[in-house]
Amino acid sequence: MAHEIQLHASRTSADMAEPLHESILPIQSNGEKPHKEKSKLALLPLVFLIYFEVSGGPYGSEQTVQAGGPLLAILGFVLFPFVWSIPEALITAELATALPGNGGFVLWTDRAFGPFPGSLMGSWKFLSGAINSAAYPALCADYIARAIPSISSGAPRVVTVTATTILLSFLNYTGLSVVGYTAMVLCAASLSPFFLMAAAGLPKLHPRRWGAIASDRDWRLFFNTLFWNLNFWDNASTLAGEVDRPQRTFPRALLAAGLLTSAAYLVPLLIGTAVLDVPYSSWDSGFYADAAGMIAGHWLKYWIEVGAVLSAIGLYEAQLSSAAFQLLGMADLGFLPKLFSLRSKWFDTPWVGIVTSSLISLGISFLTLDDIISSANFLYSLGMLLEIASFLWLRRKEPRLKRPFRVPLRKPWLIFMCALPSAFLIYVMTLASWRVFAVSGGLTLFGCGLYFSMELCKKKGCLMFGTLGEMVGEMEEEEEEEVKPTFRNSRPASM
Repeated sequence: MAHEIQLHASRTSADMAEPLHESILPIQSNGEKPHKEKSKLALLPLVFLIYFEVSGGPYGSEQTVQAGGPLLAILGFVLFPFVWSIPEALITAELATALPGNGGFVLWTDRAFGPFPGSLMGSWKFLSGAINSAAYPALCADYIARAIPSISSGAPRVVTVTATTILLSFLNYTGLSVVGYTAMVLCAASLSPFFLMAAAGLPKLHPRRWGAIASDRDWRLFFNTLFWNLNFWDNASTLAGEVDRPQRTFPRALLAAGLLTSAAYLVPLLIGTAVLDVPYSSWDSGFYADAAGMIAGHWLKYWIEVGAVLSAIGLYEAQLSSAAFQLLGMADLGFLPKLFSLRSKWFDTPWVGIVTSSLISLGISFLTLDDIISSANFLYSLGMLLEIASFLWLRRKEPRLKRPFRVPLRKPWLIFMCALPSAFLIYVMTLASWRVFAVSGGLTLFGCGLYFSMELCKKKGCLMFGTLGEMVGEMEEEEEEEVKPTFRNSRPASM
């Protein structure tokens, strides 16, 4: 297996004091052929991949109104990005540009704290992503069932979810660039009916309805739905090794995706809550289709139902891409067997990761949407707490690490910036039911067991692992012999 390793070409005497492994970064694993530069992901498709990693449109956000009423729902989508989304995006921009390799947050945690936390981070984030991906075929089936009621339950629903998962996984297999440009088309097609709904609803607005609050508030449902609709900003970092000039591209893509996501949530929310006078219990998953029918007619209702299906396709494709490339990055680091770094000869995609992620998602896709959201949120929260700690620790541990994008805050303000989302993460975790605690605890034990079992397999030689870790170790030993005398004998000119 060929590995492309990024080396800093020039190192000053001060830089030479840093260990060699701090200047070696696995960019990509290409199976048996070199990576083709023409397949690099450009800015525009990356924007829409991030958009679908996080949002995909307002579909599935209706329950914030059901849980808290219009005022709390609007405030949630206005204020929550400042508490959560912006700090997460800033952390992602800094670390993805400083360490632009496949694996993303796994690389960051491994570099900050070592292999065991890095592997555990990979387990948490991968499982949360797989659980999250499982929601999209289910959500797609829910919207289709509004037009074809016979597939709402039983064998027809099982067949619909299974067929959708297989077809979407094959699309992902055809290539990351195909997925990125497909996401652009899906975004335009899925968002356009909401702007038509807004245009039709403007003459019927009653702004006073925005100030209403539900008398029977469900905070668990409110925060879980809000969190689920605005997280996963860091997922695209797992495929940073596939991005063209990631140091420039990632910050711009995150900003553009953030603006698009905010507009996609707020425009239909403001219109729907101000125009319609319906019980808040009606605002269940999929209600936007009914809202469009009430505002503009059945033709727009059906268009939004089609748009929901298209959005679910984009969401699944983006999540599956990040999960597959995360497994590839973990194989590069030696956390998983070499098998996971294999790429398709035709499309250069990590096909083993795609198959593995798809099977896991399919296996849990028949749970209720609430169970899926709660489990994904809890595991993701564990991973994000570790990711935030990695970000702060790398600032302290490696102040001279080249950061093409750097969060422009000093340490006290950085800690404050990270404290707000950390407090929210802990709060969301306390809202989990005993079932979610049990499932998350079991999956965490699975992640621990995975790391130690992989270490045992390395010692026993029963599985093949990538040689990148061994290459880094050998180069560190060689560099140590050269660096130490050079560093000791060198003095600044001023001395």
